[in-house]
Amino acid sequence: MENGYGTLQKSDSRFALRFERFFSQDSEEVFLAITNPSFFSQWYPFATGEMDLRMGGQIAFDDGEGTTYSGTITQLDAPYLFGFREVDDLINISLVQEDEGCRMIFTHTFNDNSWAVQTAAGWHRCLDVLAQIVNGKPIKWDDNSSKLRMIYSEAFTMER
Repeated sequence: MENGYGTLQKSDSRFALRFERFFSQDSEEVFLAITNPSFFSQWYPFATGEMDLRMGGQIAFDDGEGTTYSGTITQLDAPYLFGFREVDDLINISLVQEDEGCRMIFTHTFNDNSWAVQTAAGWHRCLDVLAQIVNGKPIKWDDNSSKLRMIYSEAFTMER
């Protein structure tokens, strides 16, 4: 899909949501917004701001309902690659330098696609907030969840 919308792909028994976003900033600047714990906790769901940014390092999460857990950094190649395992899910973020900035490819790989529409809508909103952070704008969470769920529901029905 165009305009920053994600796509859903099946690979073996797993599923992957994939988003691409273009930033006019270089990869170093975008990588900092992605991996700096104080920024990360503003755009990434349940992130506490506690992150040991190294291979094998831990990222702390709290769902706000009494469950805390950690993710493990599985890929780290500044300023181009950041990946981690969160429970059974994999998050991979790669940055590709282009002429006038960089392209971010965000992939969330998971087992159960029954929540794919809701997850895609959520990531779409989170990545919109990441773009606001990268662009130095005040954070504003748009009230567009219902609209995004409808868009992704239609898109994922067509992709099957």
